[in-house]
Amino acid sequence: MKNITLKVDDATYQRARIRAAEAGTSVSAMVRDFLNSEGGTSDRDGQRSEALQALFRLAEEQADYGLKPVKPLSRDEIYNERLR
Repeated sequence: MKNITLKVDDATYQRARIRAAEAGTSVSAMVRDFLNSEGGTSDRDGQRSEALQALFRLAEEQADYGLKPVKPLSRDEIYNERLR
């Protein structure tokens, strides 16, 4: 693994440290994740993609294509619900 050196102003560094602390990680890890995401998908993107695929599979399994489509509510029906 190679080390790199970056120069940033104090305010940028402080914001990065705060954001890293909030995320429970380090500034170095944040920079590494950013650089990795520029060359492809980061771990977070991969996890998000897997979660979406699982959600789509679940929705497809539970879909009932034999049902009639749901009729959208009219404007009056929408506002009548709000006035109750």
